[in-house]
Amino acid sequence: MAKELHITLTRSVIGQNESQRATVQALGLRKMNQTVVKADNVAVRGMINKVSHLVTVEEK
Repeated sequence: MAKELHITLTRSVIGQNESQRATVQALGLRKMNQTVVKADNVAVRGMINKVSHLVTVEEK
């Protein structure tokens, strides 16, 4: 596994259910095209898997 993940919100959370909105917010994403850097661990991978249709992920 990579050491860190660069997660970018590429699609809007408008129209998504509340749990997906909460997951995006828990990842630290607030605006479109905002990128956050998170450590690569199982919890973060699970969150990304839940909202994979809304975000893009780069492994660094």
